Amino acid sequence: MIEAMNLSKRYGDVVAVDGVSFSVGRGEVVGFLGPNGAGKTTTMRMLTGFLPPTDGTARICGHDIFEEPLEARRAVGYLPEMPPLYPEMTVTSYVDYVARIKDVPRRERRDKVGRALERCGLADVSRRVIGTLSKGYRQRVGLAQAIVHEPPVLILDEPTIGLDPIQIGEIRQLIADLAGGDGDSRHTVILSTHILPEVEAICRRVVMIRDGRKTVDAPLAELIRDGHGLEELFARQVSHDAAQDVAEGRA
Repeated sequence: MIEAMNLSKRYGDVVAVDGVSFSVGRGEVVGFLGPNGAGKTTTMRMLTGFLPPTDGTARICGHDIFEEPLEARRAVGYLPEMPPLYPEMTVTSYVDYVARIKDVPRRERRDKVGRALERCGLADVSRRVIGTLSKGYRQRVGLAQAIVHEPPVLILDEPTIGLDPIQIGEIRQLIADLAGGDGDSRHTVILSTHILPEVEAICRRVVMIRDGRKTVDAPLAELIRDGHGLEELFARQVSHDAAQDVAEGRA
């Protein structure tokens, strides 16, 4: 479903992403981890077509992001760290607006908008103005716009940032439900977050990057099978890489 092949992004002499490769199969839920500045958001923006890579390429559902950019984008639902919401619009009008942008056929639009609102727990606030909603509900609207065209792939960047514990639990359960899916509508998910228990609760595999380079790609069960939690492993990996940088003169 997702194939990243030697993705790189440079800004002059600064290398933000350095030859990252990985693949995500149908129905997989992958935690995409790394410290601040590791290159996670840049990688996800390249996968979604919002940012062109300097080198390498990617395929989404078999569509090359260079050769078939429109088809690749249609296959992805993207929730950036700051959802692109219009606070003056109602929930329904905004999700309908996104459905139009995503080329949802007119005859299907009403049903798909309603289904997205229902799946994201927004039916009761569908006529509310977005600017009057709590941050947790605005995140739900962000998820609704990501899934309204029923894409097979979801890429979620820090979907619970800034939420309170109750809201985090609600959004976490919503993502788990979207990932679990039902039959052919099942989503493949890449989830970037700093909340490691979230990864343990939802994901089955972890890809970790640091300084733009992939450092870990393994099933979650394999990483924690010796009894260590993901948080301890994350800290160990980052500190090990930092020490290696010093030894090799990169720090």
